Amino acid sequence: MRTWVERAVPGPWVWRLVVREVLGGLVVCGLAALLQAVDSGGWPSGLVVAAAGVLFLLRRGLPGTVLVLASAGVGGPGGFLPLLVAAGYSAGRRITRPWYAPAVFGLGFVLNFAVGVLQNRRDHFPVPALLGICVVGFLLLGVLPALLGRYRAQRSALLDSLRERNEQLVRERVMIARQARLRERHRIAQDMHDSLGHQLALIAVHTGALEVDRTLGERQREAVGVLRQAATGAMRELREVVGLLRDDSVPAAGGVDAIDRLAESSQAAGTLVELRHEGTSRELAAATGHAAYRIAQEGLTNAHKHARGAQIVLTVRYERDAVMVEVLNGPGGDGTAAVSGGQGLTGLRERARLLGGSIHADRESDGGFRLSGRLPYTSDGALDAVPEDEELRELAGKLIGPEKRRRSPAMGCALGALAVLGAVGVVGAVGVLMFVGAMRDATVSTSLYDSIEVGQSEGVVNARLPIGSDFLTGDFKKYGPPAPDGAHCRWFAGDVETAPSDGQDVVRFCFDNGLLVDKQHFRSLAQPDGAAPGRSVNPSASAAR
Repeated sequence: MRTWVERAVPGPWVWRLVVREVLGGLVVCGLAALLQAVDSGGWPSGLVVAAAGVLFLLRRGLPGTVLVLASAGVGGPGGFLPLLVAAGYSAGRRITRPWYAPAVFGLGFVLNFAVGVLQNRRDHFPVPALLGICVVGFLLLGVLPALLGRYRAQRSALLDSLRERNEQLVRERVMIARQARLRERHRIAQDMHDSLGHQLALIAVHTGALEVDRTLGERQREAVGVLRQAATGAMRELREVVGLLRDDSVPAAGGVDAIDRLAESSQAAGTLVELRHEGTSRELAAATGHAAYRIAQEGLTNAHKHARGAQIVLTVRYERDAVMVEVLNGPGGDGTAAVSGGQGLTGLRERARLLGGSIHADRESDGGFRLSGRLPYTSDGALDAVPEDEELRELAGKLIGPEKRRRSPAMGCALGALAVLGAVGVVGAVGVLMFVGAMRDATVSTSLYDSIEVGQSEGVVNARLPIGSDFLTGDFKKYGPPAPDGAHCRWFAGDVETAPSDGQDVVRFCFDNGLLVDKQHFRSLAQPDGAAPGRSVNPSASAAR
């Protein structure tokens, strides 16, 4: 029982689904009640509304069954019309087996027509006209919503598939780029370790030897000590950088706290450095702290090379949304630039750009130089961004583009909708022609009525009269003078134009024993009780037996 219940009303029943189902059920039941209020078929309205509500609830789990029952119900009471629209949409959206959907819709139409024929036994509606109405109604209320539901389902499935493929391609692209980057970083780390590490080690050894040389003076030993400390610090930073290149998880070398050591090293080398901390200190991300350290390091290095002996002001300022690092040096030096590769500022700008910050380098009016960098506290993850790969983008276009064009459901559903509307148009045109023909077959002109004489044989009169239409003239039996006893009559519409308040122009021919015994020409006027005869246009009648 639990399995059947879960199949009939599948979940998960989140609050959005509950609200949607409740509102949809209220709309379907409300429309069903309104249609039942104007339906004269004699069906119990409460039972129809309750059945529509229950079937609406079951349409998600049992779309085929609900569609068949709703189609059969539409052939009887009109309250099932809103349910048929909802059932058609749900069946188109949820029935995916190729042959199951046509079978369900075909069975639904057959039952709809069969129930309509049984319902028509009291209405005497022509079967061909009834078939046309069933075809048009089923196509518009059942098939057209199903095409819309099928389009929505296929579009959702297509978008999900494309999204999964795109995410997979992006993951593969990032994986390939990271592997290539890791290989390149390992190569760079090995080169740095083999070349720079060896040279820095030699510098540290030789400066250490000079530091204990007794032939050097005190100031010379102090200068050599500064060089040895610089070489040792450079080797330590080199090991950290090599470790970072080999493994992303290694913390970045340097940080805001290490800026103080940079200033102390410059002061030990004899440079006047003023260090300023402004604002409330904040915890920075490793990449941001390392970038701030590199800005200070580059500014101090440039000041030592290009403005030897000038005063340097190093400022670290914590602002509301960013940290500012500024190195300002006054004019100085002998005008001879030290050896420089010219790549320091370019690397800083790229590093700051990846963090969402910026670098500014300007010469002051007094000949000094200002280097400042602004780094936001939060980064958008640009450090992990991978450059676009043309080959991978082309591969993605090959995989996604043709699949999208081939599986796009819009064209197929649009053609199906056009086919439905075309069929409705054809059936409608045929119905109009049939109605016009039925009107012609049910109408007797005044000249024909006057030319027919009482006493003529029934065969001669019927040969001159049209075939008639019980559907169009069945209500005429309630009007006019009483028919002669024992006679059987035929009713037709007259061709005299009348106002709606005057009723329909009607003619009647009654036969008995193979002869025309009575003919009447009158107008149908509905009385309050609906059963009083109308007034006669030609009250004279002859009886012949």
